[in-house]
Amino acid sequence: MTQPAQLDGIITFVQAAKFLSFTAAADQLGITKSAVGKSVARLEERLGTKLLHRSTRKLTLTPDGEAYLASCRHALEEISSAETALLAKNQQIAGRLRIDAPAAWGRQILLPVLARIARQNPGLSLSLSLTDRIIDPVEENVDLAIRFGETKDTSGLITRKLAEQRALIVASPDYISQRGAPDTVEDIQKHECIVGFRRDIPTTWRIKAGDGSIFRVTPPASHEIGDGAAIVDAAVAGLGLAQMPSSLLVEHIKSGRLTPVLQQFTGAKIDISAVWPATRHLLPRVRHVVEALAEEGRRGHLGT
Repeated sequence: MTQPAQLDGIITFVQAAKFLSFTAAADQLGITKSAVGKSVARLEERLGTKLLHRSTRKLTLTPDGEAYLASCRHALEEISSAETALLAKNQQIAGRLRIDAPAAWGRQILLPVLARIARQNPGLSLSLSLTDRIIDPVEENVDLAIRFGETKDTSGLITRKLAEQRALIVASPDYISQRGAPDTVEDIQKHECIVGFRRDIPTTWRIKAGDGSIFRVTPPASHEIGDGAAIVDAAVAGLGLAQMPSSLLVEHIKSGRLTPVLQQFTGAKIDISAVWPATRHLLPRVRHVVEALAEEGRRGHLGT
């Protein structure tokens, strides 16, 4: 069955069901009452079921008609929203954009980029939540979420890779002078380690094998901290080893406050991705910000 045949008669049926009158539907559509009746009849024949009970006095919906009407209305609303969004593509970027991002990276890297975008688009309002827990954008009514690593459970979501950066294991010079630096991956188990904290989810570190493949190890959870910036601060304070994205470590490494360890086993790349509900895809503000972030990623401004 071709798509035009599937759509034929749906709008006529919706109008007839709305007014429960072929005459009123005909007036609304600018066609004859007879044309409305024939169109609905053809639709019923194609579907193999009665949608409307006819009598000399009125029309009433059948149970199948009520269910089909609800589906048709939803589909037509989606089409209308898509058309409105497409027509607005070249208009001013405006409205409120709800974004969720990892806390430390969001403050240090993302916020300056978003501030620049907002200044360039005065009609754009931001609602930014910074948290290290993984949220469901659909359930939490978020327009755009930034995720690190593999993006699982993406049903109903659209994902776009923005950039990638290395995951490094670091420690402070004071800690290394007291405990020594690990020489092997197995040595991690002998050290104090600072890990993220997520309820019922053990923290693992990404390790690069000699053949370039990536595997994960579970470090001892000597200290559990639920904020990325605080994990870095704890490593600077000498509490142990920590693995974090390079963008959060580079300034500390340059200044000598942190020292990379196990460099032959680290440096595994982590994807930084934008994730948003498919229902938000045609919103101009979502598309514009995703494109702007992708461009920042290509320039190396989101991490290396």
